[in-house]
Amino acid sequence: MPLLINNPQQQSHWYSFNTTAELERAATQAILQAALHSISLRRTFHIVLAGGTTPRRIYESLRKADADWAAWHVYFGDERCLPADHVERNSWMAAQAWLNHVAIPRPQIYPIPAEKGAQVATSAYAQILAGIELFDLVLLGLGEDGHTASLFPGHELSNAADAPTVIVVENAPKYPPQRISLSAHRLSAARKVIFLVSGVMKQQAVRDWRNGVAIPAAAISPTTGVDVYLEAALLT
Repeated sequence: MPLLINNPQQQSHWYSFNTTAELERAATQAILQAALHSISLRRTFHIVLAGGTTPRRIYESLRKADADWAAWHVYFGDERCLPADHVERNSWMAAQAWLNHVAIPRPQIYPIPAEKGAQVATSAYAQILAGIELFDLVLLGLGEDGHTASLFPGHELSNAADAPTVIVVENAPKYPPQRISLSAHRLSAARKVIFLVSGVMKQQAVRDWRNGVAIPAAAISPTTGVDVYLEAALLT
């Protein structure tokens, strides 16, 4: 059974795994189960992807799965303002690890057009998302400083009810300094949110989060709460 933590802003369910491999297997199955459930009810599955090493390995597992790919619609939680084919683009990573190898129709994959410049990309992506009330699943990571997507400490998180859907992030503490991110409010508009957390350097961020510190990850607050999949070693 997961550990339930209730903080004023966010309810979270914590699932711990002895190894990263176990975490990745469980997350892969959770994604596929969410897809099956959504497709059975609504005939489509709208998923938001995260960047990072652990998500990449999960995407590599998904490319081997037998799924109703024609029903999948794929979005991105954030993107770096770099050329479309840059190896540090989240969309490039997801394409190489997974999306180029399965039969999701290309028009149903929606990369953030960050190569066009921050303002143009923000406006364009907001229009793409305008017709989607709720995502079926949002995948997120956790940075050493508690950031998620490209929502960093000390920056605007845009978690108010009237917040914009997509925001420009300037002067990010990690390269590149200019990014595009879905706002905390928009990332919270989901039927299910799963955080994928591994790596010993995340231990302090996990501790702060569980103790109720207002890190950016704690600003993601869907009505169903969030699920956190993490290595058991991070709880010590």
